[in-house]
Amino acid sequence: MKTYKYKMSDQSNLIRLGNLIDDVHQVHAYFHRWQRQRYKEGLPYANYAAMCEHLTECKQTTQPHWNALPSQVLQEELKRIDAAYQRFFKKQGGKPHIKPRHKFKSVTFRAQAGWKLSDNRITLTLRKYNRGKWRYDRVPYTFFKHRAFEGKIRTVTIKRDTVGDYWLFLTTDFTDTELLQPTGESVGADFGMKDAFLTLSNGEKIQSPQFLKQSLKALRTLSKSLYRKVKGSGNWWRAVRQLARLYRKVSNQRRDWHWKLANDLCKRFDTIVLETLNIDGMKRLWGRKVSDLAFYQFVEMLRYKCQKHKRQFLQVEQWTATTKPCSNCGYHNKDLSLSDRRWICPKCNLHHDRDINAAINIKRAGIAAQSGVI
Repeated sequence: MKTYKYKMSDQSNLIRLGNLIDDVHQVHAYFHRWQRQRYKEGLPYANYAAMCEHLTECKQTTQPHWNALPSQVLQEELKRIDAAYQRFFKKQGGKPHIKPRHKFKSVTFRAQAGWKLSDNRITLTLRKYNRGKWRYDRVPYTFFKHRAFEGKIRTVTIKRDTVGDYWLFLTTDFTDTELLQPTGESVGADFGMKDAFLTLSNGEKIQSPQFLKQSLKALRTLSKSLYRKVKGSGNWWRAVRQLARLYRKVSNQRRDWHWKLANDLCKRFDTIVLETLNIDGMKRLWGRKVSDLAFYQFVEMLRYKCQKHKRQFLQVEQWTATTKPCSNCGYHNKDLSLSDRRWICPKCNLHHDRDINAAINIKRAGIAAQSGVI
């Protein structure tokens, strides 16, 4: 599966998409409450098929206005709810909860149902009440088609972000078959916060631009401006959108840099070994800087790139000793503290850079664990 993202143009009928998302949120909240009520009454969990039957009953009795919503959109939302509960039952996630209205952002159409695509225009089949009947209403929307998509479309998703812009996501079955050429090189990488974002076992250090830090002054200015406004007023909403727009820019800059770095590492190395970090613990100690560096996001992007280009992606366990052992002789320096950036091994007299030494140990530990050598 590959997803293509397009920005929808500013047009007057976007308000119908906003109303559609808000109405589907009502269905989302209703079925979560319905599942909780069934649990309190001692009834078994109602799966997707049972929820569809109850949805039909609601349309005919207590919720006739749901007939205005596209049926395939409601079915996709019920599938989301069922998938969340199934993950919870398998202990793969937490208990499903009702999303707040401002965090419910998207609706999904299935393949070849409720939409028609023609060049840079997509026509959605909505409904409206006219002359005593619910009638189909085909509404066209234009989007900026900055690149052509490949493959057969599987799902169409409309998403509204915090700025109020609408985006079109086309998920296709296209599979990229052009793989990178093998290089025969392997590398270990140590994450850092002081000297470098990423230190490679070959001695290279990669610095993070820290986009959030660069925008702090502008963020503080916009935050002050927001809290001087009367909450709920027109100027208040305008300030909210300005602040959200700047946060979106910071996020986009960080994601773009992470993608480029992951792609560069995949081009240069066949095997990439990383350490496993305790992100929650790091956030409690260093807070904003950890969020700005976004280690977890980079790891997920690098994992995806390695899978796409058939590279080997390895991670050593969290408690693997990589910082204190000497990468040359194996001497364990128990007196090494966090402030010691460089040290000399008392056994082999080798001068070590703390991060490079850790990266070499990470590389050896990952390859050894993969080959079964203890």
